[in-house]
Amino acid sequence: MPGLNRIVMNRTSRRWLRALDLENMDIGEISGQWGKGLGGRSYVSLRYPDYDICKGAFADEQGRPLSFDLILANQVWEHLDRPYAATRNVRGMLREGGYFWLAVPFFIPYHPAPQDCSRWSARGLKNLLIEGGFDAGQIRSGQWGNRQVAARNLEEDWPPVYDPERDDLENDHSFPICSWALARKI
Repeated sequence: MPGLNRIVMNRTSRRWLRALDLENMDIGEISGQWGKGLGGRSYVSLRYPDYDICKGAFADEQGRPLSFDLILANQVWEHLDRPYAATRNVRGMLREGGYFWLAVPFFIPYHPAPQDCSRWSARGLKNLLIEGGFDAGQIRSGQWGNRQVAARNLEEDWPPVYDPERDDLENDHSFPICSWALARKI
């Protein structure tokens, strides 16, 4: 079963991303392989912290800068020491018209991997992306959560596994658990 904290985020984000021309996109993902099954023209996974996006744009073995039509970052930005620099570096790796999707936790336990530095609401993510050079009109963001899920995040066995019989997926806008955003480079 999927983790409770990501159910709504995954559904919404996949809907947003599937509306793009994915089959003609080169996709890069910073940490994880959440987007591997999206069906792009090509897919590259760049593992954090092996590749530190805070230090600059990624390059191939010959030192040539990598560029993508879509860059994904799922549950990694909260671990970065320099998320604003990282966001600018991602923008620099995007081709014109390219997209950056990122998702972050808001109300979950501290989890250093290797460190835990930041939290953002949907509005906070939009502000981060604007500071990173994206046009405000080219950003959409969302957030989801509720008090019942927040209480589950305090359980000893974390993260909580989704139980459709027990867990309420109704959104309480005043109690976000996670946030996500999609920005387009124009």
